[in-house]
Amino acid sequence: MILAVAQTKPKRGDIASNLLDHYRLIELAAQNGAQLIAFPEMSITGYERENAMELAFAEDDYRIDHLKDLATDNNIVIIAGAPILIEGKLFIGEFIIAPKDSVSIYTKQFLHEGEDEFFQSTFDYNPMITIENQNISFAICADIDNPKHPENASKNKTDIYIVSIFFTPNGIPNAYRDLQSYAEKHKMNVLMSNFSGESWGTPSAGQSAFWNNKGELIEQMNDSDSGLLLVEKQNDNWISKVIKN
Repeated sequence: MILAVAQTKPKRGDIASNLLDHYRLIELAAQNGAQLIAFPEMSITGYERENAMELAFAEDDYRIDHLKDLATDNNIVIIAGAPILIEGKLFIGEFIIAPKDSVSIYTKQFLHEGEDEFFQSTFDYNPMITIENQNISFAICADIDNPKHPENASKNKTDIYIVSIFFTPNGIPNAYRDLQSYAEKHKMNVLMSNFSGESWGTPSAGQSAFWNNKGELIEQMNDSDSGLLLVEKQNDNWISKVIKN
């Protein structure tokens, strides 16, 4: 099994440009054998609050059609984030796009302070997928601030916990501490994707990373590069590499 996360520098609100970046990184991940690639929180639009409604995606949005084609053509699962409108309510969400035109949606369950002015939260959209008998579940940013979230993932027999975030340099030490703790406590492999550069007028911390189910940090990117972090499961061990843009 080979999994990838993308560390990206989105252009604020520039959906077309950000999607082109997604396409390129998906192809690169597939060329390196990845069966899944995850992008950061609201990766397609960049992290937004005030402008989220005008940038929002529909559940069956035509703008993810090429992502669906790439998933099928490359036999890869794509996790790409956006503000998503569901039944008239706006959520911080991500599309989980599997081969053969299969799309499900995960929505952020726990919001940061201030996000509730613009977004709803719900537990109703919480899909899991399986690759090579490994159960995979998802989290977005502030979800990991609440220990109930990884605890629920563990109760659902999660093997791999995929976390898409936008954390700043001030916040990333706490994210590292918590994710390492969850990996060790719940015996889950944890794969995290963050922005680098600037988003929402605020610096991002980068440092996308992977912890094995013993809580050992196997690989991390630096705080400034964009590119891919790839991990490969070989029996009970993981090997890793970083590909910089």
